[in-house]
Amino acid sequence: QVQLVESGGGSVQAGGSLRLSCAASGDTYNSKCMAWFRQAPGKEREGVAHINTGNTWYHDSVKGRFTISQDNAKNTVYLQMNSLQPEDTAIYYCAAGRGIGGYCYDRRYWGQGTQVTVSS
Repeated sequence: QVQLVESGGGSVQAGGSLRLSCAASGDTYNSKCMAWFRQAPGKEREGVAHINTGNTWYHDSVKGRFTISQDNAKNTVYLQMNSLQPEDTAIYYCAAGRGIGGYCYDRRYWGQGTQVTVSS
């Protein structure tokens, strides 16, 4: 089992920045691929960014604004979010599992989520 705990959410004005963190604990050996997803009210959950063995994947809507990184020594993944827009408002979830390249195809573990609210 892997436990994921997100932190760093909050409220910010458009154009601002936030940094999310996700700390993993437990049996992470087979769940090295980590990712951020988000779900806005009334919308389906969508992938934002993935990272696996140093390779990354980003949703087109966040390319150039968001950066995913990983500290393997701390079993922590980060999402630096810059130039935030109101459409980025959502609950952001951390996921972990197996991946190929920079994409997590098996997201078997999920965190509880952290709210990000961007006002115009």
